[in-house]
Amino acid sequence: MGRKVTVATCSLNQWALDFEGNLRRILQSIEIAKSRGAKYRLGPELEISGYGCADHFYESDTLLHSFQVLKELLESPVTEDIICDVGMPVMHHNVRYNCRVLFLNRKILLIRPKMQMANNGNYRELRWFSPWNHLRYTCIGTEICAELWSPRSPHIQMSQDGVEIFTNSSASHHELRKAESRVNLIRSATSKGGGIYLYANQKGCDGDRVYYDGCAMVAINGDIVAQGVQFSVNDVEVISATLDLEDVRSYRGRENHPHLESDPKPCYRVRVNFSLSDVDDVHLPVHQPVEWCFHTPEEEISLGPACWLWDYLRRSGQAGFLLPLSGGVDSASSACIVHSLCVLLCRAVEDGNTQVLDDVRRVVGDSTYRPTQPRELCSRIFTTCYMGSENSTEDTRTRAKDLAGEIGSTHMTINIDLAVRSILGIFSAVTGKWPQFGVNGGSRRENLALQNVQARVRMVLAYLFAQLSLWSRGRPGGLLVLGSANVDESLTGYFTKYDCSSADINPIGGISKADLKNFLFYCVETFQLSSLRGILTAPPTAELEPLKDGQVSQTDEADMKMTYSELSVIGRLRKISMCGPFSMFCKLIHLWKDLLSPVEVAQKVKHFFWMYSVNRHKMTTLTPAYHAESYSPDDNRFDLRPFLYDTRWGWQFRCIDSQVGVALRWRKVAPAGAVGAITHLI
Repeated sequence: MGRKVTVATCSLNQWALDFEGNLRRILQSIEIAKSRGAKYRLGPELEISGYGCADHFYESDTLLHSFQVLKELLESPVTEDIICDVGMPVMHHNVRYNCRVLFLNRKILLIRPKMQMANNGNYRELRWFSPWNHLRYTCIGTEICAELWSPRSPHIQMSQDGVEIFTNSSASHHELRKAESRVNLIRSATSKGGGIYLYANQKGCDGDRVYYDGCAMVAINGDIVAQGVQFSVNDVEVISATLDLEDVRSYRGRENHPHLESDPKPCYRVRVNFSLSDVDDVHLPVHQPVEWCFHTPEEEISLGPACWLWDYLRRSGQAGFLLPLSGGVDSASSACIVHSLCVLLCRAVEDGNTQVLDDVRRVVGDSTYRPTQPRELCSRIFTTCYMGSENSTEDTRTRAKDLAGEIGSTHMTINIDLAVRSILGIFSAVTGKWPQFGVNGGSRRENLALQNVQARVRMVLAYLFAQLSLWSRGRPGGLLVLGSANVDESLTGYFTKYDCSSADINPIGGISKADLKNFLFYCVETFQLSSLRGILTAPPTAELEPLKDGQVSQTDEADMKMTYSELSVIGRLRKISMCGPFSMFCKLIHLWKDLLSPVEVAQKVKHFFWMYSVNRHKMTTLTPAYHAESYSPDDNRFDLRPFLYDTRWGWQFRCIDSQVGVALRWRKVAPAGAVGAITHLI
C-alpha cells in the first residue's frame, strides 16, 4: 500500500423527489470522480431523495424509491472500483434515520445514521428523523452537516482514535457572509487534530425558499487544498485532490498526544479489502494549500438569488419573469438580479454547458436559439412594467424606463388611474360616499384605503400581464411574477397585503435595504448600469399619496418613523438576540447612546413593536422569498411567532417606562467610561 490518496467530493443540484434526475446527477459525479483517479467519492446530504422533501419523508414511497435508486447505483458499472458515499433516508425498526450509505463493488459497507440533528432556523430534521446514538465509524470517518457545527463534533473523537480522513455531507443553505464561518470550521477541524477533510454540499433550489450554495472543499491539517464554486448554474460539480497520508501522521506526531486524553473510546471499524492508494504512487503530485476566495456580500446578492431564480424558472415550466418596476431601489435590485442571471447563463453556454443551453431553449420556446448577449436574452425572458398613477412622478417613470433599456427587458408603461376610479366608483355606487386623501381633508382610514386600492390594482394587473403578455406577442407560455419587498419592510409590515409585493417569488425578500443599496453600487461598476445612480440618490417612496407642486410628499422612512439602518439593528436584536421590547430597549440605550436619548430610544422601540404586531398577520401571506438574512421574519418556517398580538404591549412598555428615568439619572451622574454599568442597574 502506498501513502497518497486521491479523493473526490461534489456539489449537486438535486431536487426533492426527482429520483430520476437525482440518480442521473449522482452517476455523473461518480463518473467524473473516477476519471480523475479518485478512489472515494462523497456526495451531499440526502442526495438520493433530495433534502427538502419535508413531510414526504413520512411517506413509505419516499423510502421505497430511495432504495430503488440505491439498487440502480449498486448495479451500475459506473460505481465499480470506487467507494461511493451517498445520502438517503432509511427506516430501521420502524424508525426513520437520515443516513449515509457507503458501498463498494455492489456491496454495502456501512449505513451510518446522523447523530446530531439540524433543528433550528430553517431546519426541522427532528420532525422526520430520529438521531442515532451508537458511535460507529470506519477509518474514513463520517460527519453529516450539523455535526460539524456542534461543540461535540464526532471528528474530535475520531481523530483521537487514528481516523485520518473525515467526510461531511451537507445540505447547508446560503446566508450573506456565512461562507467564512463554514470554511473556518473545516480549517479548525483539521488544524486541531490533523487529518484530511472532505466537504460536500447541496447546490441550488431544492424546492423551497433556501438556496444551497455548494462550496465543496478538501482540507488537510488546517489548510484548504481544493475549493469548489459557491454559486453556479452547473448541475454537477466535482472537485478532487491527491494528498499524502504521511503528512497527516507527521502533523499528529508533532501536535497531538491522543494517548494522554482521558477515557479514550475506540471507534468501530469496517474492514474492506480495498486500498485508496497504490503501491507505486511516488510520482503523484499532491495538492498544495490555496487561499479561499470569498465573495463580497454584493457579489453574493448578485449570484445567489440569480441561481435560485434560474432553478425556479426552468423547473416551473414558465417562459420568463414579470416585474413591476417602480424606479426605486427594491424593484431595481430584483431587476438587476435577473440581469445577473442572464450574464451567468450566457457565460455557461459560452463555456459549453449543454444542460443550460437546453434549458434556455425550452424556456424561450426556440429549439435553435443560442444566447450570446445578456441584454438580448433578457429581452426574451424578462418583462418589466411601470404602473403609474396621478400620484407618480415623471422622475420615477424615467428611471424605470432607463434601467429597463440598459438591461434589455421588454418594458411597458401602464397607467392605473382608470382602474382605481372604476373600483372607487363601485364603492361609491353602493355607499354613496367617495373617500378622500388626508391632504384633501380625508380621515386616516380613508387615506390608507386609497393607498391600498392603488397597490392592489397593481397586483391584479401584474398577474394579468404575466398571463397574457406573451400571448399578445404570439408566443406561448406565461411569466412568473417577481416581488420586491425587502426584509426590513417585511419586518415592519410596511407594505399593502396583496399588493404588488405579492408575487410568485421574491429574490430580495431576505435582504436588507442597506445591503441592496450596496448591491446597486456594485451593479453600477460591474454591469455598467449608470441609470442606477439616479435611483440610488432618490428618496425611497411608495408614491401613493397626492403630489405637492409635482413633487413627492411621502417617503418610506418618514412613514415608518425610523431609518432603514435603525430597522436593520432592531431586526437583528429581535430575531438573532431574541429580544423582547424591554431587552431591546436595554441594549439600544447603549448602542445608540451617542445618537438618541433614552426617551427617544424608548419611543423607537415602542413604535417598532406596535408596527410589528399590528402588521404581523401579513407574514402569513408573504411571497416566498430567497432566504439571505438570519433576522428574516418569514412566517413559513424560519420565524415562528403569533400573528395576532395585543398591540398595546402593556406590561412590556411599562417596564421600559420605569427604566427611562433610571437611565437618564445614571447618564447625568456616571463618570466617563462607566455607562456600561447601566446593565446592572436595569
